Amino acid sequence: MSTHVTEPIPVAQATTAPRPARAWAWSGVAAGLLGIATIQASMAASIDWEATAGDAEKILAEAATKQGAYLLFHVLAVLTMLVLPVFAAGLKRRLDQQGPAGALHGQVALGGLLLTAAALLVGSGLDTQFALGFSDPSAYVPESAAFYTDWVATIPWLWVGAGLSAIAVSLAALRHGAAPRWVGVVSLVLGTLTVIAGVSPFQYMAGFIGPIWVLIASLGFALGDRQRG
Repeated sequence: MSTHVTEPIPVAQATTAPRPARAWAWSGVAAGLLGIATIQASMAASIDWEATAGDAEKILAEAATKQGAYLLFHVLAVLTMLVLPVFAAGLKRRLDQQGPAGALHGQVALGGLLLTAAALLVGSGLDTQFALGFSDPSAYVPESAAFYTDWVATIPWLWVGAGLSAIAVSLAALRHGAAPRWVGVVSLVLGTLTVIAGVSPFQYMAGFIGPIWVLIASLGFALGDRQRG
C-alpha cells in the first residue's frame, strides 16, 4: 500500500507596499503654522514708533506693557526653530531620492531652512534677558530695552533662507520631476519673492512670505505627493 504525501498548497498572501513616512512633511506643516504665528506675535509686541520715536524711556515703558506678547513670541519662535530642521532633513531626503544622482537641490534646500532656523534661534536669544524681566522696568537701561524691541521686530523675520530652499525645490520639481509640478510652480513664485525681499533693504519682509511657502509646500508633500517619502 503506497502512501502519498500531500504537500500543503501555498496560500497567496497579499503584499502591500510600505506606506511612505510623512512625519517630516507634517513637521513642515507645523513649522509653517508656527512661523506665521511667530510673525504675528512679533507684530503684537511691536512698539508705537510714532509715539515713542527718539525716546528710549517711552519705548521701555510701552514694552513693559507687552510682556505677555514677548513671552508668547518666544515660545512660538523656539517651537518653529525645533520643527523646521525636521522638515528640512526630510525634504533633503525626498529630493535626493527622486532627483538625479549627485544633484545639490536637496543640500541647498536643507541649508536654506537651517539658516532660517538659526535666525529664529538668534532672534529669540535675548528674550530671557528682557521679556522675563519687563515686570520691573526700572532694572533696565532704556536704550538697551529699545534695542531689544528692534531685535525682536527684525531678526526673527529673516526668512530669506527659506526662499533659497524654495527655489531649490522649484528647480528639482520643474527640471527633474523630483516633486509635484504644482509644488515646483508655487515654490518658484514664493521663493523668488522671498529672496527679492531678503536681498532688498526691507529684508524682514521675507518673514511674511517664507512661512507661507513652508506651509503650502509641506502640505503638498503630506497630502498630495504620491512619491516615496
